[in-house]
Amino acid sequence: MEQVILVDTQDNPIGLMEKMEAHEKGLLHRAFSVFIFNDKNELLLQQRASHKYHSGGLWTNTCCSHPRDGEETIDAGKRRLNEEMGFQCAISPALSFIYKAELDNELTEHEFDHVLIGKYNADPQPNPDEVSNWKFVNLEELAVDLQENPENYTVWFQQIFERTKDHFLNEFT
Repeated sequence: MEQVILVDTQDNPIGLMEKMEAHEKGLLHRAFSVFIFNDKNELLLQQRASHKYHSGGLWTNTCCSHPRDGEETIDAGKRRLNEEMGFQCAISPALSFIYKAELDNELTEHEFDHVLIGKYNADPQPNPDEVSNWKFVNLEELAVDLQENPENYTVWFQQIFERTKDHFLNEFT
C-alpha cells in the first residue's frame, strides 16, 4: 500500500495516508514534479501509458510522484525518474507551490509540489508500464500548444506550467 505524506500549507508533515484515499478526499500532501531539459533547453515530456488509473494517454512533465515517508524529495525524484524514464541525472530544486486540480475518476490532486529540474541529453529508456511515448519540446512552442490543445495534457501539468513558465522561459530561452 503506497502512502503519501500529508502536510500543512508550510510543507510540515502532519501524517500519512494511503495514496488513493488522499486523492479521493483531496487532502494536501507532498509531491514533486521533475522537469528535465536538454542542452537545447527543450523540455522532456512523457505521454502517460493509456492504462494508468487516471490521465492515461495525456502528455505531462518528465515525471512526477510522491516521496515516501523518510525519503528526501530530491532522492524521491531521482528514484522515480529512473523508474519511469530509465535514466539518472543530477536534479535540483527550482521552486515549490500548492495547487489543486480535479482529475478524472473523481480524484483530486491537492499537492505541495516541489519542482525539480535537471539536464539530460540522451534518449530515455521509459518503462512501458508508466510511459507510452516521449519527446523533447521547445518551451515557447509548448506554451502555444498548451493554450490551443489543453485536452492533450494532464491537468496538473497545465497548472504547473502556467505557474512556472515565466521562470523556465527566463532561465532556459
